[in-house]
Amino acid sequence: MSADADADTNHKNAEQDVIAVDADDNEQGLVNRLDAHTGDGVRHRAFTALLFDGEGNILLAQRAATKRLWDTFWDGTVASHPRAGQTQVEATRERLEEELGVTPDQYENLRVTDRFEYKRYFENAGVEYEVCAVLQATLTDTSLDPNPEEVDGLMWVPYRRLHDNPEYYRQLRLCPWFEIAMRRDFEE
Repeated sequence: MSADADADTNHKNAEQDVIAVDADDNEQGLVNRLDAHTGDGVRHRAFTALLFDGEGNILLAQRAATKRLWDTFWDGTVASHPRAGQTQVEATRERLEEELGVTPDQYENLRVTDRFEYKRYFENAGVEYEVCAVLQATLTDTSLDPNPEEVDGLMWVPYRRLHDNPEYYRQLRLCPWFEIAMRRDFEE
């Protein structure tokens, strides 16, 4: 076994499962999270949550350098995978608290606004093959306590300007699922 394969086997993601789904987001059982993100991947359920400040700004989070895929890339506020038996809203509430210290009393109107399937490879390290729900909410209390194991940086950005002027933000290296969610948000 190569050093890379051994490192992957010992990665914390190898200890978790994700929900395999068909193209219509119907559950097909559980699959190991690491297996779902290697080789050609296994299509599975995921979410990305976008928090806004009520003035047209979105909270972007820079993924920690220790992340296996898309490390140091800028993402929507949080992204992850619901566990078996968990709704997208429940999973989002959990991740907001784990990653940013944001509790449900700090936001309002958390809801699913979209869903799409995509597949993207990351360097030689893995793949995202997901049916991704998009959730949005308005952050009424912007007190944040980011977890350094999850987040390396935070930034408020004018959402419409980010969409309309990607050349201004090229240096950010945005996560592909966030770029898709944002593009779909502004489709006419």
